[in-house]
Amino acid sequence: MNTLLTQVSPLRAVPVHPAARQLLDQVAADPAAPLRLAVVAPGGYGKSVLLAALDRCFREARVEALLVDDADRLAADQLEELLTGADGPIVVAHRPAAVASGWTLLQLGPLGVEDIARLISAVTGSPADPAAAAELHAQSGGVPRLAERALLGRLEDFRPELDELDDDVLRYLIAAEAGAGRNLDLLCALLDRSPDQLPAIVDGARATGLLAPDDTLLPLAAVAVRDFGPPARRLTTVQRLVELQLADGLPVLDLARSLLGTGSSGASAAAAFAAAAAEALPGDARLATELFEAAADAGDRSAAVTVGWARAAALSGDLDTALRLGDGMLGAADPETRAAGAAIAATVLAHRGELARSAELYHWAGRGDADAFAATALVGTGDLDGARRLLDSPSPGTAPTLFAGAATRMARGIADSVSGCATETLSTLLGAAAMLEPALGGTLLPDSPAALAALAAVHTGELALAESVLTRALDGRIGGDLLEARHRLLLGWVAMTAGDLATAAEHRNAVAGRELEARDELFFATLELGLARRASDLVGLQRSWNRAYQASMRQQTDLFTLLPLGELAIAAARTGAFAKLSGQLDRAGVLLSRLGEPPLWTVSLVWHELHAAITLEDTDAAKAHLATLTRHAHCGRYPAALATAAQGWLAVLGGQFAPDPIAAAAAELHDLGLRWDAARLAGQAAIRTSDRKAMVQLLEAARQFQGTAARRDPGTTEQAAAGTGLAALSERELEVARLVVEGLTYKQAGSKLFISGKTVEHHMARIRGKLGAADRRELLATLRELLSRPDAP
Repeated sequence: MNTLLTQVSPLRAVPVHPAARQLLDQVAADPAAPLRLAVVAPGGYGKSVLLAALDRCFREARVEALLVDDADRLAADQLEELLTGADGPIVVAHRPAAVASGWTLLQLGPLGVEDIARLISAVTGSPADPAAAAELHAQSGGVPRLAERALLGRLEDFRPELDELDDDVLRYLIAAEAGAGRNLDLLCALLDRSPDQLPAIVDGARATGLLAPDDTLLPLAAVAVRDFGPPARRLTTVQRLVELQLADGLPVLDLARSLLGTGSSGASAAAAFAAAAAEALPGDARLATELFEAAADAGDRSAAVTVGWARAAALSGDLDTALRLGDGMLGAADPETRAAGAAIAATVLAHRGELARSAELYHWAGRGDADAFAATALVGTGDLDGARRLLDSPSPGTAPTLFAGAATRMARGIADSVSGCATETLSTLLGAAAMLEPALGGTLLPDSPAALAALAAVHTGELALAESVLTRALDGRIGGDLLEARHRLLLGWVAMTAGDLATAAEHRNAVAGRELEARDELFFATLELGLARRASDLVGLQRSWNRAYQASMRQQTDLFTLLPLGELAIAAARTGAFAKLSGQLDRAGVLLSRLGEPPLWTVSLVWHELHAAITLEDTDAAKAHLATLTRHAHCGRYPAALATAAQGWLAVLGGQFAPDPIAAAAAELHDLGLRWDAARLAGQAAIRTSDRKAMVQLLEAARQFQGTAARRDPGTTEQAAAGTGLAALSERELEVARLVVEGLTYKQAGSKLFISGKTVEHHMARIRGKLGAADRRELLATLRELLSRPDAP
């Protein structure tokens, strides 16, 4: 049975279309009544289905009736001759046309959503999902034939129908599918018709039933025309449209996109692909890459296409293709082509962690913005003098564009960051990031001012500024896909540094699974490492350490990777692999020494090295790191806070400390955004003090510091609490647990808490039951892990 018919009894079926069902009910009530009916609708609206149902109805009633389908294909005299002498009911079906007087008119319109649902039920045999019915209605426009063929997966049935269309109508439909259906001048030129001749062609297109009321192709109709229209006619039509657009200097992106994959070649196709690629590059580097490659395949091997292709490939993250094309341009005869190739190769090498080679290529390119990028890279490798020479002697003839100005400002900010206390560095870099936002538009960058500003901000404790500049860069797609991962990973680092581990994990997860270049891989792997460490996930820490260490070996040590190196140092100490990292830490020390041990870049790394030394119980190294932090404490609130906190850590671990200075140092860390560090310092001091009142105060401070750190979703709060297990313990049980974990006997713990050893034993039994530990050894291991977490109360 045709699916446009609905079975209402074992012997009777009626069309899905409601107007058709109403007519059938009238005919069934009085089949012999006089009837001269014209059923009018575009193709695909169910005219033939209705005539078939009427034919069955008249036959069952033994009434002679004349039913004529596709009457619009008959000449007027043929139709008149056919109708002459007919005595019974007459029903004529045709596509939209004027109806003679004396005829009853029945116009079949689009189906509604409920009718589409009825059609779905007829096809599937089960009730239709309302959302699916609404979606099919939107895609088909309610045209019965489109909806039916889509449901049956038979859009290819349009192939013979499209083949038989009038050539002008078919070309109009192809133009509409390519996005030119509303351009009157373009259509007239394509069809070689005057504006007053065009309406007749549009009427023919409407009669196919493939157009929406606004004369645009319905979504499913566009698929049918694109995939099942005559390929040669489609190709020639679209190519002609492109030629007309190019001749008038108009955009061709939508038209050229429809030619991708068709094998179009020749000068006009190549020109179309190249022009479309240039249009796509600022907003869609991946599409631009496809179009530039298509232009090359179509025969355009010019330097402009090669440069554009390499730049688009890099922006889309395809650095292998970008490097291959860029390297090939280095031997070109044209100096501009050579310079472009050098800049592209330099950019790729920067992302792959080869700053020294990148700086060499940028300088060789000999352009103003390239010199600025070279200077930035030179500072990153410790060559401040070389960077200053480039910045003080810029290449002549460089246009003072916003982009060139932003690049130069970025380079000067980085150069200034290693001079003295660098108090103006962050402002300079933030200004460079702001300058670049309106000027970028598909420009290739080795690193963004936003990323470098964020790094400087994290190194100076300005976490809110780091988050703000990175969010703007991410939302504005600064640097395209190439820098999207970098911006997101740095946002994860900012969140982790602030103790917001849930948000940090979200940013990590957004990048997980991608193929990352060396620099991004290092930040990703150490972000995972840092999250595992802060969650006291020893298994995850070991697993993440291996990946992070391997990433660090593929990345040259430079100024802009000191944050992940510091995280690696602590993890290496925790995993017993610190010796493997000593060479990289030594190279970082040499780098910083060459730059005069700049406070902005030094204190964060030394802060991490201090914690690695504490983990290793290397007192001499810890004291040396404390001395370095103290030496730089005069350079601002952040280095002063780290120096004070470092002194507090050593005092806590030595067992000789006053609680108030520790609480004050932790509070200062918290105010600077280092909430995890603040909570950990206060918590560790709490379990080591012999003063019960101080312990309670420090525990409360640790809870407060950690409580403002994590911005969890309501749905994850319960899960997180259950994960720690400590939420089930009372305050007294927590006090008992901390003392026993510290190594005190039940009697000693009871003495500290002014309770008996037996009472301590009872508390431990209840704790064991709440945590589900099998024995005392498992209980102590569980408590050690839980109490070492920064979010432990």
